[in-house]
Amino acid sequence: MAESYRFAGFPSAVVYDHVPVDKKDKPKPVQHLLWGDWIKLTGPEGGDWVKVHARNADGYMHKESILKDRILEIIFVDIGQGDGCLIVTPKDKQIIVDAGQTDNMFRFLNWRFGQFKKEFTFESAIISHPDADHYAGFKQLFDQPNVKFQTIYHNGIVGVGDDTRPDSKTGNVKYLSGIVADKVSLASLDSDTGYAKMLKNALASGQASDIRMLSADSQYLPGYGPDKSLSIKILGPIPEPDSAGNLRLRWFGNLGKTKNGHSIILRLKYNNVSVLLGGDLNTPAEYFLLGHYTGISDPENSNNEARLIELARSTFESDVAKSCHHGSRDFTDVFLRAVNPIATVISSGDNEPYSHPRSDTLGAVGRHSRCNRPLIFSTELARSAKENIKNPQVIRGKLVEAQEKIDKAKGEEAKQKAKDEFKKLVSSIERSIAVYGAINLRTDGTNVIIAQKIEAPRRKDNEWDIYVLKTDNDGLQFVSKSE
Repeated sequence: MAESYRFAGFPSAVVYDHVPVDKKDKPKPVQHLLWGDWIKLTGPEGGDWVKVHARNADGYMHKESILKDRILEIIFVDIGQGDGCLIVTPKDKQIIVDAGQTDNMFRFLNWRFGQFKKEFTFESAIISHPDADHYAGFKQLFDQPNVKFQTIYHNGIVGVGDDTRPDSKTGNVKYLSGIVADKVSLASLDSDTGYAKMLKNALASGQASDIRMLSADSQYLPGYGPDKSLSIKILGPIPEPDSAGNLRLRWFGNLGKTKNGHSIILRLKYNNVSVLLGGDLNTPAEYFLLGHYTGISDPENSNNEARLIELARSTFESDVAKSCHHGSRDFTDVFLRAVNPIATVISSGDNEPYSHPRSDTLGAVGRHSRCNRPLIFSTELARSAKENIKNPQVIRGKLVEAQEKIDKAKGEEAKQKAKDEFKKLVSSIERSIAVYGAINLRTDGTNVIIAQKIEAPRRKDNEWDIYVLKTDNDGLQFVSKSE
């Protein structure tokens, strides 16, 4: 039979070792699938049971647990300190939003897409802002010859250095000029920063067909406008041109706050479900955004906070939010109340000096969420793999030793044995990143699941910790099993 593909049903599905012959026959589970997982049909679809291959397992699935249509998938990858997520659309388009600082995103994608043995084109890469823990992980992707991007988007701040200062002013408001809007201005940019070089190299090498700034002026990501079932609205950064029309971005006190505060902000809406991705927003940026979208000139000192929040929710309210700046304390309660999420995902790492996510941030997120038991997920907490993975210096040392064995091996047999040992170590890292730290969001635009892998499941049909959000007459709701 010709190859045919389907998807696992809501909220999860199980692959069994055989078809039951009677009611007393209890097939054994061999794989637990998340809603939306790929299924390859290896037998005819007639009857109640279908022979399948899914997640490297062969077996049988009941026809009622199989779907024909793809859903929206967002994977918040465990990239350590920083941010990185993969969006897979219902039309099977892939968008990467940030890629962390090290090679974790590359290893996850390498695992996901078959080691890139064939040429693979991502629809876009979106770099929210030029901090290394958001952009540096793209370098390995841009260096992989079989990986291409139709478009790379950035926030316009490209060639800045540590000595960059505001260079224009209107009244008492300072601005950063020299914004890079397109690939022409990128090519002419005189900068030796690592970020600028990375983008230029991606363009020059042909890895990217186009590189351009993404801002609220665009309103929607190309191809994802308000007339689509999946829309992606761009809420920031917000350029403020000078009298001659030259692009500028508001200065938020120092370079770090300015880069972070002008992160690309995306609000995805798939049918009736919304997700907010806010980069590294901070306090001055949030007040600026609140003022811009509500028309209230001084939101920081508003005399009518309830009205401010009501107006802001029409723009920012979302069912699921990616916590800004890895759970930093640099946020405003009023902006959290405007977002008003049911679930929040925090991307952070345990090898960093900031103690993210901050305890007060976790408390505030819970307090300002919209249900009795708000959901807070963390890539750092979800990662509970073996100790040699949690402590990368240990596995790094073993990799060095394995490489030395390859170099010193005498004879083809010894060299191959050493190479196999090296590959096994690399595979263990890829599995840790790809499986244990990722937070998976799946939705058909009506219902949602958010899931994380269980490291030591008791049964083969219970390998995922799954939280279900269902739509009722009051909208999308999460009801704990304890209630």
